[in-house]
This record gives sequence, structure tokens and C-alpha cells, in this order.
Amino acid sequence: MTGSPLPDTGTENLSERVAAAVLATPGVAALHGGQFGEIATYLPGRRVTGVTIGPSSCAVHVAVRYPANVVDTAENVRAAVESLVNVPVDVTIEDLLTETGHTQ
Repeated sequence: MTGSPLPDTGTENLSERVAAAVLATPGVAALHGGQFGEIATYLPGRRVTGVTIGPSSCAVHVAVRYPANVVDTAENVRAAVESLVNVPVDVTIEDLLTETGHTQ
């Protein structure tokens, strides 16, 4: 069976750019998929964990590295992502990690 490829909606590149911007934010240790791994953008053959972009909002879930200020880190993540998307950005701090990677 042959067919034309799916059109590129731009979500693939956008979700990856959002993930890169979030990971470059000081204080962010990692993107986080949520309690059951449900926060993700699903792409052909892979997924971008911790980022969902919809028509009316963008959700970003992260783990923060202690001793970063979680409020400041969330605001910095929001600012970095708002420059990439045209919808409100919701940032959720899912975890706080120590230097050794253990949860606080």
C-alpha cells in the first residue's frame, strides 16, 4: 500500500525546540513525563517527554535541580517557551533532584 506522507504540521520541530529551550534553562534537571508518563508529544517512532502543545495551551513538566528556586525556575521556563509558542504556557514542577539525582 502506498500513499502520500502525512503533512508536516510543525508540531514535531516545535516540540523539540521547546524541549531544547526548557533543558537550557538554569535550574532545570530534566523534562518529566508526569505521574504515568502521559505528558509527551508523540511523534513517528519517538516522543518528546514533558511537552504537550495544543491549540489553546502548552504544558511543560520538569524536574528541578536543588537548590534552584522553583518559582524562579518555572518563570524562566515559561519565558523561554513563550517566545516559541503563541499560546499560554503552563509549567509544572514535578520533582526536585539533588546533585546525585535523588529526589528531595
